[in-house]
Amino acid sequence: MSTAAVAPVTARRLLARLAAAQAAGRLPSVVAGVLRDGELVWTGAYGGSAVPGHDPFDVQYRIGSITKTMTAVLVLQLVRDGRLGLDEPASTWLGDVAYADRTIRSLLAHNSGMRSEPIGSWWERSAGLTWEELADGHHGAEEIFPALQQFHYSNLGFALLGEVVAREHGVDWWECVRARILAPLGMSRTSYLPVGAAAQGHSVHPYAGTLADEPATDTGAMAPAGQVWATLTDLAAWNAFLLSGHPDVLGLDELLAASHPQSGDRDDALGYAHGLGFQLQAGGSGMLVGHGGSMPGFLAGCFVDRVRRTGAVVLTNATAGLVPADLLVALLDELERSEPTIASPWVPTAAVPPELAEVLGVWHWGNTPFVFAMDGTRLVAERAGEDKYTFGVVDGRIIGLSGYHAGEELTVVRRPDGSVSHLDVATFIYTRTPYDPDAPIPGGHPGH
Repeated sequence: MSTAAVAPVTARRLLARLAAAQAAGRLPSVVAGVLRDGELVWTGAYGGSAVPGHDPFDVQYRIGSITKTMTAVLVLQLVRDGRLGLDEPASTWLGDVAYADRTIRSLLAHNSGMRSEPIGSWWERSAGLTWEELADGHHGAEEIFPALQQFHYSNLGFALLGEVVAREHGVDWWECVRARILAPLGMSRTSYLPVGAAAQGHSVHPYAGTLADEPATDTGAMAPAGQVWATLTDLAAWNAFLLSGHPDVLGLDELLAASHPQSGDRDDALGYAHGLGFQLQAGGSGMLVGHGGSMPGFLAGCFVDRVRRTGAVVLTNATAGLVPADLLVALLDELERSEPTIASPWVPTAAVPPELAEVLGVWHWGNTPFVFAMDGTRLVAERAGEDKYTFGVVDGRIIGLSGYHAGEELTVVRRPDGSVSHLDVATFIYTRTPYDPDAPIPGGHPGH
């Protein structure tokens, strides 16, 4: 453990959570870790050893659909570099194959309306096909829902995304993962097929409690949806990347943009949504970002809470018996309960940008007062003690950063003598006094 390890009583409580999950789920082995500020501060292993005599946190497990977040990062790198547009169809790279008329965005967000699984034998327990074989097997395949109507998870969609990445870079998908993600993040124990100490995947007989071995397949063209193997230590490095970004992989701004909800299903209410390749799970400070994973014999999860600067990972070699996201939410809740997040310190504003100097103070939207004040480099509009909007100076313009006015420009409107009359944000008029009679009020002034 790092020098920032949790207190012994916290470690005991976290282990108790892990032990309860192992016992209830009848998991042959399970390992988990919790991160704070990008550091692994607790690790736990419970149940039998996946590889006797070997460090349990250096044993590879299959991470299933967490692989999709790696594929998504490769796509988002291309978007960042101007080589791919989110709203371009996959056919730009793939030509006339089934579902390639769907946009890159809809494939990442699982709202393309395409089928969930490839036609043929269940791909997770079958020998993988080449891209050509996979594409040829889907001529004339129909949509399940109209495109963009709703969330409908599609493993097949990530096969298309992996092929787009491969064709744009001119090398296969795995080489892209290895060179553009694993190497810069130092994830040396993450691989396409198991290497070195690796867990055997199991399913547990529902009555006898005996173990049956599950196959470790090479899924071929479906690999971008769920092929990868990793250790707890490596997956913790991926978790740290999701928290803060990395200059040689993808910046935090790009990761934050990918964490906006893009699609959902009314049957999930507000408990779950999907971003650009990332699952958005209710929990923690409000929303956890990451992904769960499952393949025959394995379950995994990797989620972060960027507000609290925490994260958690879990790996087990069981086909069923655990909902990884539920355990990770419980671990993060236990961490917060035992050792609450320390707020970032307030620091004085070094200098007020000249564009904001005359915006500070009380402004009224109609009769409702807002206090506009600096918080570091941001301008925060507060109403009744609650932050409602934030603004920043971008290329000399005041632009909304969050809240209803996000993306909109705040204009400082001046009188003929140069003094400030009012503020205008997309037709919202803010005045120094309630319904200032000298300022233009849309619809006129009350009582006039």
